[in-house]
Amino acid sequence: MDYRERVFMTVAEHLSFSNAASVLFISQPAVTKHVKELEQKFGIALFERKGNHVFLTKAGALLYDHLQKIDQLYSELNDEISSLKGESEGTLHLGASSTIAQYVLPKILADFQRRHSKLHISVVSGNSLAMERLLLDREIDIALVENGSGNAALHYLPFMEDRIVPVAGTTSVYGRRGRLSVQDLQSVPLILREQGSGTLQTLMQSFNQLGIQTDQLNVLIRLDATEAIKDFLRHAEGIAFTSERAIVQELQWGFLRKIEIKNVVIKRFFRIAQLPEPAFSYQHKFIDFVISYNL
Repeated sequence: MDYRERVFMTVAEHLSFSNAASVLFISQPAVTKHVKELEQKFGIALFERKGNHVFLTKAGALLYDHLQKIDQLYSELNDEISSLKGESEGTLHLGASSTIAQYVLPKILADFQRRHSKLHISVVSGNSLAMERLLLDREIDIALVENGSGNAALHYLPFMEDRIVPVAGTTSVYGRRGRLSVQDLQSVPLILREQGSGTLQTLMQSFNQLGIQTDQLNVLIRLDATEAIKDFLRHAEGIAFTSERAIVQELQWGFLRKIEIKNVVIKRFFRIAQLPEPAFSYQHKFIDFVISYNL
């Protein structure tokens, strides 16, 4: 696949010449030039403009479909040749939201690595929004996220259910009480995650459904890591909402206590986010492994 075709595919995926230019780190006129050259080669328009929007023509959609298949075939060819030569299967660049990176991914990665010892794996972590941005910028191959909404330019696959539960320090006034009402959530001191956090997004959606005014919460502090929140709770009067998977040890050790709130159950799904373009075979292998994994 030549560079003009790669530029065309990027424009087709974003339906924007300016966004394609940003992704490819070239100027918008250069993007337009490459697309026009491709249109001249085939003798037909590949895009049409309606107002400020760009759409694929029938010819453009046909070309995009075939280029995807060609790209996939090249990926598989490279993988198979590398395997025949006994070389590395490739490098898998993963991004994971903080909760997944700390409490879910390590065991999955250890088991996957044992089965694919020639595959190099790198992992970065941050909140879900940051991981989606890295994926859109093609700095990672796959993002594992915990937010409920998503970006229209990405495809999502759920792979694990999770619960977000209210917790407090065992010796705090809330830990000793052990229960709250929905109405209490409007005034109780809250330790929350930062903006962009998937946990925060899910929590705010649940609060809205419960009729809690999220713009009038009693926010004690915002912290950007679950570990920091758990440690803060041990020394503060307030409650936090965290993944149930993040507090297993703290509950066993007696440092934290779950708080009961009648009829309140907050569920979400951890999801795999990927770009719509063809993926390398080792990316498919990882996705299939994660979806079928039993934690």
